[in-house]
Amino acid sequence: MSGFRAAVVTFPGSNCDRDMAVAIEQVCGGAVDRVWHGDAALPDRLDLIALPGGFSYGDYLRCGAIASRSPIVRAVVEAAGRGVAVLGVCNGFQVLTEAGLLPGALMRNAGIRFVCREVALTVETSQSLFTAGYAQSQRIVLPVAHHDGNFSADEPTLDRLEGEGRVALRYAEPVNGSARDIAGVLNAQGNVLGMMPHPERAIEPAHGGSDGRALFESVVGALVQA
Repeated sequence: MSGFRAAVVTFPGSNCDRDMAVAIEQVCGGAVDRVWHGDAALPDRLDLIALPGGFSYGDYLRCGAIASRSPIVRAVVEAAGRGVAVLGVCNGFQVLTEAGLLPGALMRNAGIRFVCREVALTVETSQSLFTAGYAQSQRIVLPVAHHDGNFSADEPTLDRLEGEGRVALRYAEPVNGSARDIAGVLNAQGNVLGMMPHPERAIEPAHGGSDGRALFESVVGALVQA
């Protein structure tokens, strides 16, 4: 789509950055900028910044903690403040919480086990930049692959997220111990989404499913129109 520009950040230990770039490119029809964690600045005129899954900095300290202090994340925080759309998936979600762009924290899974399988999700809101392509309460299936995907926050924060319509996705059944089975949350402005499931791994039937494609189509379509 003409005029749309996106960037995918790569950290040491990222392993889904190429998958993310390919998914965005398939939907927008153009090349995606690739940005290194040590870069101090982002490309100009970005519409979307994506933080991919993986094990940034080997998950030392806490997952996403070191990555959240990298030079490029400071630029991401500034861009998000200006209204640029930011998508963090799996480790990217962890980075967003550690950087303060999203509330809560991602803790060890209940049972202390790595979870790697497809899971059913419920789309909790279609009134967002990222989920407008889905129907309210639509049931979708996306893969997960994480050891620290247990979303945790205090009760007032959880109540606020629910009351403000900022829970984007919810597990249809318990997966990792997440509070209220929350799988994805939005910031107050609606331009930042963090989620543990991997939409970039479900954009075409050859992947075994294409339920993730509508997420990318939603954000690309909305930003091109804007």
